[in-house]
Amino acid sequence: MVLLHLNKTGIRVLGIAESFRRGHDKSVLAGVVMRSDLVIDGVAFDEITVGGMDATEGVLRIFDSLQRSDINVMMLNGCVISWFNIIDLKTVYERVRIPLICVTYEESEGLETHIAKHFDANECESRIDAYRKLGNRVAVKPHTKYEVFIRFLGLEKKEAAAVLKKFTTHGKVPEPLRVASLMARALLRTNFAG
Repeated sequence: MVLLHLNKTGIRVLGIAESFRRGHDKSVLAGVVMRSDLVIDGVAFDEITVGGMDATEGVLRIFDSLQRSDINVMMLNGCVISWFNIIDLKTVYERVRIPLICVTYEESEGLETHIAKHFDANECESRIDAYRKLGNRVAVKPHTKYEVFIRFLGLEKKEAAAVLKKFTTHGKVPEPLRVASLMARALLRTNFAG
């Protein structure tokens, strides 16, 4: 486990978010490196397949393309993205070797039923397996007003909550993820993917 110095001004988070449209073949992944003083000092983009199973590789390509050794935490805006393209959190964590927080914003009874509805039996089984390997989410309140749901590796729950609190200025969405999501949507509109 990596020791986080949460009081350090220059702590850096890589936030990764996606944007996609049903009917398009590709979606946009955007990665934003943000310091705890909310200064952006790195950006990267990649494409993954809508409805594919290549999200893990896309996240790793973003991390690798930045060629940064000063990123302290990776934050993902969900781990089932781009129409059931499931990120393997354990694989990402084992490869990048920095703490990882996957953030979602609403309670859910799970996605097994939705996956079964949209994929044939063989593909359905492998996706449900990948989904179950993600494990359960836990609720945290980075600020008293809002609750988010996280999966995390390489740090304790209280450290994950502290990172979220440090990077969330208003609402539920941490700034690195909010900015990455905006960038992914803007790039998708320019027909980067599809």
